[in-house]
Amino acid sequence: MIRSLYIFLFILLLFVTSCMKQPVLSVKNNLFDQSNAEDLGLEMPLGLETATIYSASDSTDKYCNGAVAIAFKDRIYCMWQSSEQDEDSHDTRVVYSYSDDGKIWTNPGILAASPDSGYCTSGGWWQYGDTLVAYINEWTYEESPRYCRVKYMLSTDGINWSGKKTVRWLHGEEMIGAFEQDPHQIASGRIINAVHVSPGLHLSPIFTDDPSGISGWQQGQMNNMEYKGDVTRELEPSSYLRKDGALVMVFRDQKSSFCKLASVSLDEGRSWSTPVITDMPDSRSKQSAGNLSDGTAYFVSNPVNSKMRYPLVLTLSDDGKIFNKAYVLRKSSELPSLKYDGKYKREGYHYPKSMVYNDCLYIAYTTNKEKVEITKVSLKGL
Repeated sequence: MIRSLYIFLFILLLFVTSCMKQPVLSVKNNLFDQSNAEDLGLEMPLGLETATIYSASDSTDKYCNGAVAIAFKDRIYCMWQSSEQDEDSHDTRVVYSYSDDGKIWTNPGILAASPDSGYCTSGGWWQYGDTLVAYINEWTYEESPRYCRVKYMLSTDGINWSGKKTVRWLHGEEMIGAFEQDPHQIASGRIINAVHVSPGLHLSPIFTDDPSGISGWQQGQMNNMEYKGDVTRELEPSSYLRKDGALVMVFRDQKSSFCKLASVSLDEGRSWSTPVITDMPDSRSKQSAGNLSDGTAYFVSNPVNSKMRYPLVLTLSDDGKIFNKAYVLRKSSELPSLKYDGKYKREGYHYPKSMVYNDCLYIAYTTNKEKVEITKVSLKGL
């Protein structure tokens, strides 16, 4: 019996060691033609549709970002942060819009107003049963460096909302940090996500077995890459499941390698390997990752080796290890000129977030940080 246990543990150790030595993910050589700024040499998928959710005008807010969508009770909802002119200004609040068909959208309504001593940014969505959860990142100006608390609001109809309440760690403490907009649920029911722990922005994977997603959160163990100051090198992650069962978390690299960072977990998010630089190009921006209905792993990002956040691209992998197929979703030539000035505003397709719904992939993002758009891709056309 003891001998059998030792043999099992030895085989497990060999498996884990082998997994850790292999690249977390890689990209097919020459998949992206970096000399082609228009579309990276990629084709558009069949059945592609793009709709405008919100567009800035002289009489409305001029800044928007952090768009993220969810399907709830046969409607699609999209939230984003909105302000008069500048990013993360005192008037920044979270607004939302909804649509019955993904084409015609309501005028934005306020989901979370900015507090007196700070501002609010979008934290994404969750759904459990007949309840929609809206996460709100509530930032304060009274503490330095950056300080944020994670709140949530509840609704059963997507129109009437509870007041803001506090997201809790496992033992009841309030979650201090910025909640990433990309929670994913795995087969066991566990929810995987990440938080930028305050003060500063110290990235940590998190998980909970509470199906509501509002409590029971725990930090996964991960050693961050070396960094200086109050901001980790890893930021703004998303995750997907590999065919071999491993969880992969991908990050923006704040050190400007212009490649994605990645970490792997073999125990459903309790522990993660130290992140490594991959060969997936990146504009040093937020991305969205996940799995299609058939298990195919995907990225939506700006896979360029500069800070230019265009074009917008969907990249696919059958096994989650080698990404060998890609489509352009929005070309550089489709970008309009910037209409209004503002802090941190520039041309590009910014901060995509995605979901699978009704055999389609929906990607929400902001164009030039002054339009909220959503692109629908039929899975049959991939």
